[in-house]
Amino acid sequence: MTAKVKDVMGRVAIAVPMDASFADLVATMQRFKVGAVTVIDADRRPVGVVSEDDILLKEFALDESVFDGPRRREEHRKAVGTKAGQIMSRPAITVTGGTSVRDAARLMHRNRIKQLPVIDAMTGRIMGTVHQGDLLRVFVRPAEDILAEVEEIAARLNLGPDDLRITVSGGVVGLSGQVPRRSDVKPLLHAVRRVEGVVEVDADVAFLVDDLLIAPPML
Repeated sequence: MTAKVKDVMGRVAIAVPMDASFADLVATMQRFKVGAVTVIDADRRPVGVVSEDDILLKEFALDESVFDGPRRREEHRKAVGTKAGQIMSRPAITVTGGTSVRDAARLMHRNRIKQLPVIDAMTGRIMGTVHQGDLLRVFVRPAEDILAEVEEIAARLNLGPDDLRITVSGGVVGLSGQVPRRSDVKPLLHAVRRVEGVVEVDADVAFLVDDLLIAPPML
């Protein structure tokens, strides 16, 4: 099972048009209790995002100078803007309903953001919003569901209860026992780590044959 954004996303598209006023931006953030809003064009396609950080630039007196670097000039543009299209950061970072939860989480982490607009894969129009808290739902998956999926992985690798002992506690999967070959270990751990709800894998797995050992050439 691979959880998708469509499984956890909010169906409310938190967005404003490009001509939304500064007051509209603040009111939208307060109404939905969010730290950012998506800015959309006339066709409801995301073109940028206004965050709390962008809004707070209004609090600073940013005097523009010919010696300013690109970042400083960008901050000045946002600080003096009065409409969403002038204040927003661009481009908008988006996902589709078919994006995996893991990939969405990586996008948020990499770009230091806490929500993403969800777009229709065909039209590019906004259809909802996924928040950091939505993605965390996969990590509260019942232990018995995780255990069943890990047991299926072991069975596909021809590993039975006599070969491998599997435990699940707090999202941590414990694996102990042995596998026939050393080359079996990596695929097993990789597959288990990709199971939704798995936070970490604590493995103590031995092997009978080291099939990765390269014998030295005979003299």
